[in-house]
Amino acid sequence: MNITIAKNDLLSALQDTAHAISPNSPQPALRGIKIDAFNDTLTLTGSDADISIRRTIEKSEENNLSIIEEGSILIESRYLIEIVRKIDSEQIQIEVIDGALTKFSGGSAVFKINGMRADDYPDIDFIKPSTSLLMSVSDLSSIIEQTAFATSSKDTRPVLTGVNFRLEDGILKCTATDSYRLAKKTMPFDSNDSFNLTIPAKSLNEVRGTMLGDLSASLEIALSDKKAQFITDKMTLQTRLLDGGYPETDRLIPKEFRYELSMNRNDLIHAIDRTTFIKNDNMTINRLSLSEHEVILSNRSQEIGESTETLAAVFKGEPLEISFSGSYVMAAARALRGNDIKISFTGEMKPFIMTSSDDDSVLQLVLPVRTYN
Repeated sequence: MNITIAKNDLLSALQDTAHAISPNSPQPALRGIKIDAFNDTLTLTGSDADISIRRTIEKSEENNLSIIEEGSILIESRYLIEIVRKIDSEQIQIEVIDGALTKFSGGSAVFKINGMRADDYPDIDFIKPSTSLLMSVSDLSSIIEQTAFATSSKDTRPVLTGVNFRLEDGILKCTATDSYRLAKKTMPFDSNDSFNLTIPAKSLNEVRGTMLGDLSASLEIALSDKKAQFITDKMTLQTRLLDGGYPETDRLIPKEFRYELSMNRNDLIHAIDRTTFIKNDNMTINRLSLSEHEVILSNRSQEIGESTETLAAVFKGEPLEISFSGSYVMAAARALRGNDIKISFTGEMKPFIMTSSDDDSVLQLVLPVRTYN
């Protein structure tokens, strides 16, 4: 293999591909990026066995790609990216000179790095599944931002570490929960397909970080019962799906409410944020004392102290006191849109619902916390 290419185009593609790589993988080949140069196209592949990324660079005037000799090579990603980043030249030449020994040159700098044979790389099946949907980047970005944070960070129930996507009768429901909170986004979707699958939150966050920069664009999503692919003209991100049935979360969402609190979303976020240093067992536990006359947010710790703040809010219903994880409510409020939010309660120890006055497509549910002070 012998190629020349513009440094910045190559570096950007390498950084995208590296999002799928675990630098500490026990399998040496999976610590590397596979480079294939064929038919005026450079293809970069990276994988950690759960997420795989294929990034292509097609010859153009902007990237100055020239494939002098076709071929493939596998090089450890951390060395590859560091070399390309530090070469002080607009153009880089990469040449396999002896087996897997690879020379990088640009300007006056020359590096020779021991690579691995491309045949050592696992065979990754990038065949596109038959079920294929087109979704706007803006919609997918909103789904990930408004749900993925509520997934579980623990592997005790693996299916809860992902976001459940369910399409039925032209309605797409995206749900995430860690058993203590729940985030759900519902939107109409013009498709006759139906599916019920769970995509790891880690994979969705990688999609958001690498593929969703242009909110005016669209991307293709291809699905099977084992994998999902997110596809643009330059990149494919493939992820495994999570096994196991997703819990029937709709039955957890209350349908009737006895109390209602309305207030400015940012006011609530800032009020809770001011109390985050007051912790019990490393958790910020806030308490709302609600009546039609005043709404008080408080926090107390025997070791640290206490805070009390009267909120500018409107409450309807009999007096109520309820405690909750401040970090959970703050994250839920940040995931909503618009200036004003509504919090609906059914009782002191029952789940409560947070919604936006400007967008009824998103629902956030939080379980209260029992306190004894």
